[in-house]
Amino acid sequence: MAHENSSGVLSYARLVTVARISNLTVRYGNFTALDDLSCEIPEGCTGLLGPNGAGKTTLLKTILGFVNPTSGEGTVMGKDIRTDGMAIRQLIGLMPEQDCHIPGMTAVGFVSYAGELSGMPPADALRRAHEVLEYCGLGEARYRNVETYSTGMKQRIKLAQALVHGPKLLLLDEPTNGLDPRGREEMLDLVRSVSHGRGVNVIVSSHLLPDIERVCDRVIVVIKGKLRTAGTIKDLKKLAGQPADVELREPSLAFSNLLMDKGLTVAPPKGNVYRVQSELPPEELLRVVQRAAIESGAQVRGFETAVRTLEEVFLEALTS
Repeated sequence: MAHENSSGVLSYARLVTVARISNLTVRYGNFTALDDLSCEIPEGCTGLLGPNGAGKTTLLKTILGFVNPTSGEGTVMGKDIRTDGMAIRQLIGLMPEQDCHIPGMTAVGFVSYAGELSGMPPADALRRAHEVLEYCGLGEARYRNVETYSTGMKQRIKLAQALVHGPKLLLLDEPTNGLDPRGREEMLDLVRSVSHGRGVNVIVSSHLLPDIERVCDRVIVVIKGKLRTAGTIKDLKKLAGQPADVELREPSLAFSNLLMDKGLTVAPPKGNVYRVQSELPPEELLRVVQRAAIESGAQVRGFETAVRTLEEVFLEALTS
């Protein structure tokens, strides 16, 4: 769970910190891309969420050492973003938003070349290129020139070149950009496999909320260069007072009235679903709901703790 320490930096209990950013400001001329941003990125899969132009790509470039901050500081796996850019880039795999292939090169040649650029011996880079291309679903197309690939295949090869050198941290910038629904699902499956199946720390930068919710455990929301909220998705979606959504077989005014007579707050139903607000523990609230159903003759078909959608969390951050 995220909490704020005495310096105002959001941190996460019991998790190893992969990157730490403190009071980071980045300006391009008179334009402020990042504005006094402070956060900690823990191990696991973190979503970097914000609208286009929010500063997400600038933050990734600064983490990589490609952009010098105007002020503030940061570390990635203990290395200073101001002075250790080359060392940081050797530990990180980057899947950029734009295409990055080299025309005239086969997939295996391109990915092995990326491995060599990361410091791998040529033989090791070639072996790993075959492995990651197979893992990314490009094994049968490994000897084709990359410029002949479809959009979905080009996205996959960007992921393959980011993985070839065995990075400790993977940065994915809009990984589903330009993909059709099937390709998007396949890419998200791959990202989740990398982050949850292979133990690679991942930062997914996206403006697409469903993508972030599908693959990430926690999220950092950046809007107009400022940190607006951060935490686990599960915690951010919680509602105060632990309300419950009760689904009935059909609407029942008697059921609703009985609950209100017992001191509970019942929102107008959405279809057959009633949101019940109470200070009672979930187990006790369920018993009260069951008694009200019996007394009113209503049939309960579902009972679950109510949560906000990630979209509601984002909209709250957007308007705060």
